[in-house]
Amino acid sequence: MELRPWRKQDAQALAVIANNRNIWNNVRDRLPNPYTVMDALEWIGHISQQKPVQNFAILVEGIVVGNIGAVLQEDVYRKTIEIGYFVAEPHWGKGIATKAVALFVAYVEQAFEPLRIYAGVFAHNKASMEVLRKNGFHLESIKRKAAIKNGQVQDEYVWVKLINY
Repeated sequence: MELRPWRKQDAQALAVIANNRNIWNNVRDRLPNPYTVMDALEWIGHISQQKPVQNFAILVEGIVVGNIGAVLQEDVYRKTIEIGYFVAEPHWGKGIATKAVALFVAYVEQAFEPLRIYAGVFAHNKASMEVLRKNGFHLESIKRKAAIKNGQVQDEYVWVKLINY
């Protein structure tokens, strides 16, 4: 398994992966649904401007199977980074997200020197919480009624990894 920056030629694979209601149920609404090749090309064009790289394709045996990325915070939160990820549904339960998070956190620590890395997870996504736990994140808080997804009010679990340099 490896992480590499997204390329325009990955757009078709990304569209196939992201155009999945079960993935969409676990991410923010800014990910379009349905998700098209044009959406993928637009997004890849946007993120390719980011330096250092903040979003990576997750590859297994050279095949794109997911995405992992960072959202850099600003102002007084400039040493805090939010991460997010998704893996193609046929690859769920194979440890890919766990390995990707481990690789990505190591990269983020080196590239951005954060003091804090966190991920928000909807209450129903126990698998993602386990991925974070296995990578040394701890449950910091539960934000009650924090989001509305699919017309349903959702609690968001905030998982955090504090970095000591």
